[in-house]
Amino acid sequence: MSLLIKAGDIVTADSRYVADIYCEDETITRIDRDITPGAGTEVIDARGKYVFPGFIDPHVHIYLPFMGTLAKDTYETGSKAALVGGTTTLIEMCCPSRKDDALAAFELWMAQAAGKSACDFTFHMGVTKFDATTAAQLREIVARGISSFKVFLAYKGAFGVDDTELYRTLKLAKELGVIVTAHCENETLVAERCAELLAAGKTDPGQHHESRPPAVEAEGVHHLMTFAELTGAATYIVHLSCREALSTAMAARQRGVRVAVETLIQYLLLDKTYAERPDFEGAKYVMSPPLRDARNQPVLWKGLRDGLVQTVATDHAPFDFAKQKPMGRDDFTKIPNGIPSLEERINLLYTYGVKAGKIDLHTFVNVASTNVARLFDLFPRKGTIQPGADADLVVFDPNYRGTISAKTQHMNVDYSAFEGWKLEGRASVVTVRGQVAARDGKFVGPPGRGRFLQRTPSHY
Repeated sequence: MSLLIKAGDIVTADSRYVADIYCEDETITRIDRDITPGAGTEVIDARGKYVFPGFIDPHVHIYLPFMGTLAKDTYETGSKAALVGGTTTLIEMCCPSRKDDALAAFELWMAQAAGKSACDFTFHMGVTKFDATTAAQLREIVARGISSFKVFLAYKGAFGVDDTELYRTLKLAKELGVIVTAHCENETLVAERCAELLAAGKTDPGQHHESRPPAVEAEGVHHLMTFAELTGAATYIVHLSCREALSTAMAARQRGVRVAVETLIQYLLLDKTYAERPDFEGAKYVMSPPLRDARNQPVLWKGLRDGLVQTVATDHAPFDFAKQKPMGRDDFTKIPNGIPSLEERINLLYTYGVKAGKIDLHTFVNVASTNVARLFDLFPRKGTIQPGADADLVVFDPNYRGTISAKTQHMNVDYSAFEGWKLEGRASVVTVRGQVAARDGKFVGPPGRGRFLQRTPSHY
């Protein structure tokens, strides 16, 4: 099987040029001008279009038991939505509860994806407890190809770890060369503030922000940074939302703490007024950390431009507005958290980032693909366009004009957080390892072709 992409404007994190890309046996084998295709080669005309390396979402939830319900997407639906939007690799959070066995949980999450995902995938292994069996199980999981852990400093009693467990997780990660991704909020402050708000009769979705204001997130970051400094572990802050948290992380980085930062497309474009909408509409926009005051958005965009923030993810967690979000109609703490955006991350980042002049094309590729691949041991197999790399390619049409709507999305959820938003540009052709998987907003590839990506830890 061979594929030739002709005369595209190739853009990577550090270069830009017009050339042809020839792909054989799932990899890029040649980049040159005026390549003559061999017999049986599929040819895609990319003149007037960009060609990007396949985008990687470093933070998604596909299989997610949470707050007494299940997220709506499966790998059959979620991977198709990802590909239509230009994302060719997913890194899912494997999130067992504290009562679950780590190795059994890893195998359960793997079973949800293997043979079902249309795009390639891997996992961050959630560490939600650290007992006598945990270290041996985590070593086995790393041996099977996982090179990142996930800890929660929130969700007390469900996913959250205590300080002893945090310290031991980071020590083991340092020994193994694993990077630790972390949800940073102070769980005690969240629990106390939730109880106070409910006792005062403040139950609407807008109160979710008041239960965990920026200081609560910044304190979570500070806490993680102290432990990271003392253990020497490499860390990655997921879904950072505000100036206070970023300042705390940067102060630690200046001290030599090993920390990378992720923000979300939601924080760049939405603000807390969305969660304050009346008639329970705000529930569509409840996530943790919450959407912040709009004044944080220029800070995060500048952080991307300046290299302070390394990645843009989605924390995709789809829950239906009609039947699942109302679990918290009379108690905001029971609203299933998540703003689904897996399908639209790249289109939104291009339209409201690149086209709006907030980031350039190279930063766009870097934060949505290359940096992710480097941080999580996928580079140069993923995240770039060069001979030997997987032929995950996005032919992107900057002349496309369209509108986001739940009626046309592939995500298995009954609303869009970006309903009616205009787009200027989208993926016209998306390939996974040299095979076309999506074309002009439709999934056209074979289901179940996605491959588990084994990774070797490198963060020693």
